[in-house]
Amino acid sequence: QNDTHNVRTKFTLNMLEKDSDAQLTKCDEIDHVFSSAKSYWGYFRFVAKAKLKSLSQANNGSLIIRCVLTVIKEPRTKVKRNTVAVPQPNLQDQLRQLRKDGQGADVTFSVSGQLFSAHRYLLAARSPVFKAELFGSMKESVVESIKIYDVEPPIFEALLHFIYTDSVKDDGDNKDETEKMQHLLVAADRYGLERLRIMCEDRLCDSIEVETVATTLVLAEQHHCGDLKKACIEFMTSQNRLGNIVATDGFKHLMASCPLLTKDILDKVSCVLSEKSRLSRN
Repeated sequence: QNDTHNVRTKFTLNMLEKDSDAQLTKCDEIDHVFSSAKSYWGYFRFVAKAKLKSLSQANNGSLIIRCVLTVIKEPRTKVKRNTVAVPQPNLQDQLRQLRKDGQGADVTFSVSGQLFSAHRYLLAARSPVFKAELFGSMKESVVESIKIYDVEPPIFEALLHFIYTDSVKDDGDNKDETEKMQHLLVAADRYGLERLRIMCEDRLCDSIEVETVATTLVLAEQHHCGDLKKACIEFMTSQNRLGNIVATDGFKHLMASCPLLTKDILDKVSCVLSEKSRLSRN
């Protein structure tokens, strides 16, 4: 290697028979460091002169010597350094505080008379519907506030909280929480917040009750929540709950708004009864 000092190698030199790889000498592998300050001429005792002369005569004065040289790369030295403590991500907290302070807010929404300030570029980045309303061909004209219909203030507050923090507040009360998740699922679907819609679907799957399962099933059907629909039907057709569910106002709402769902429920009931009959025969 040009301009390289102290190159560590391993090498062997062996004499071979003519037209063959058979070795006529046996030499051990040698570790050697080549340096421009030194010269090296191989083995001190390679082959006896008498044997070399006879081999030369037998091969018309020609000899074959094979050299196998391996250059060994030295491992890089690892430099120890002090461990740097990297702070935890805090973008979520910063955006929450930004919304709380209202600094730089440039759009206001009126929801049942209650005003909400926000940052239009963040809304547009998070929701394709807000993007179209605020910047696209559907953009709202410059007014004091944009009116929001069919969404209650607490639900719009939860919607904005998710947009700024990518999280959903847990209010703790199971009954109120179920109703809130139902309304928030509708709002999430309306504004194209797919992650929020799925989060609401997941929470509703864990909070199915006799009084709310029918209304939840209607929402699952209307907003294309396949897993939630399946969970609701499983709940309704197990443990002899269906009689109590049919007596609820929610089931009356189901019959009025999505009568075709009764077929899915009856099909599931039929499967359950068939399985029970099969088990009893066995």
